[in-house]
Amino acid sequence: MLAFWRKGFAATSMNNLCDAMDVRSPSLYAAFGSKEALYREALERYVETVGPPVWGKLAEGATARAGVENLLLAATESLPESHVTPAGCMAALAAVSDEWPAGIADVVRKIRVEMLGMLRSRLETGVANGELPPTTDIEGLSRFYLSVYQGMAVQARDGAGAAELRGLVAAAMSAWPSNEPG
Repeated sequence: MLAFWRKGFAATSMNNLCDAMDVRSPSLYAAFGSKEALYREALERYVETVGPPVWGKLAEGATARAGVENLLLAATESLPESHVTPAGCMAALAAVSDEWPAGIADVVRKIRVEMLGMLRSRLETGVANGELPPTTDIEGLSRFYLSVYQGMAVQARDGAGAAELRGLVAAAMSAWPSNEPG
């Protein structure tokens, strides 16, 4: 997972993968069948291990606004490079071009659609609870905050640290719709 996360699918060689896993090529192929299948497994592992500490924060807020802010603030800590992990979000940054194998592009698209769905669901709850105006464009607002998260991933990959990302979160949260008349 870390080898693919650092270098991406195309730039990660079979030698890189064998070294990272401390196996020989025949063992890798026997276990996974192909580099593409291994990448899909790495993405699943990423979603299962790295995703919950960040995306789980969406449900922890007392309000939809607090949930979205918690998610973005958690991202300010997880997206910058650390001594353990590469910078950015493997799922947000992966397979955005047609050069990727269709199987990888499909899996990554599914993950991003699930991210959008989690945001949409939280915002729908916010409208239902009266936290957001009934006229809120749920689809637009969901896509906006997913775009903020994805942009944070790109900026972290380019070297932005937690402080710079927190500034971005503050700006994004200032766009939150008011539920006050007028």
